[in-house]
Amino acid sequence: MEPATVVTLAKNHGDALDESAVAARYATRDFSAFIEAYKWVTSYLRAPADYALVASRMAEQMLAQSVVYAEVTLSAGVMLLRKQDVEEIGGPDSVRDAVEILRAERIGHGIAAAADPELMALLAERSIGLEICPTSNLRTGALARLLGRADAGLPDHPLPQLFRAGIPISLSTDDPAMFDTSLVREFGALEQMTLRKQEILSIAEGAFAGAFLPPTEKAAFRQAFRVKAAPLGLL
Repeated sequence: MEPATVVTLAKNHGDALDESAVAARYATRDFSAFIEAYKWVTSYLRAPADYALVASRMAEQMLAQSVVYAEVTLSAGVMLLRKQDVEEIGGPDSVRDAVEILRAERIGHGIAAAADPELMALLAERSIGLEICPTSNLRTGALARLLGRADAGLPDHPLPQLFRAGIPISLSTDDPAMFDTSLVREFGALEQMTLRKQEILSIAEGAFAGAFLPPTEKAAFRQAFRVKAAPLGLL
């Protein structure tokens, strides 16, 4: 939820906030601080009208970024159907368990797989995609934890390693307002990771292949994507 939206929700429930106070609460650098901020901000979702406001603002933001299809995660309890969102700061075992025990078809986060070549091979063999959120990985400390370096930055991210190992990769924003990011910015971040233009294009198009849609709808989205990309010289 954008700071302006949180201010509106707080006012509706009798609290006075300003956007700078919300932004300060959002400025986290480790996972525990993120969780505390997340619990605080979601405490203002108390009535159907609150959810309607958040959904409307989110749709406006996606339209502004030319998003044509989105799978939005609502963290209301634990949902374990076809996609498993593993703990962002967990190790390779949490990714493996999601695949072998929960039979997940797609993994939220999952960057810890980069520490286990056999696990990477398993994900590639089964075409189990990873939804990677680079800015989130920085802001929650997940990347620093994985690499054992407090100064880890986007150029150190394992996304290229995972992609080049044949694992389907899609880009996500996780909590865009809390991490001050957008899908456009996340794609911009790929340029800091030594990925070539054709690799970035493949990641963008591949997101449709991994969508939870019937094959005909996936094909239609991919065709539309290529029609838009061709005049821009991206194919």
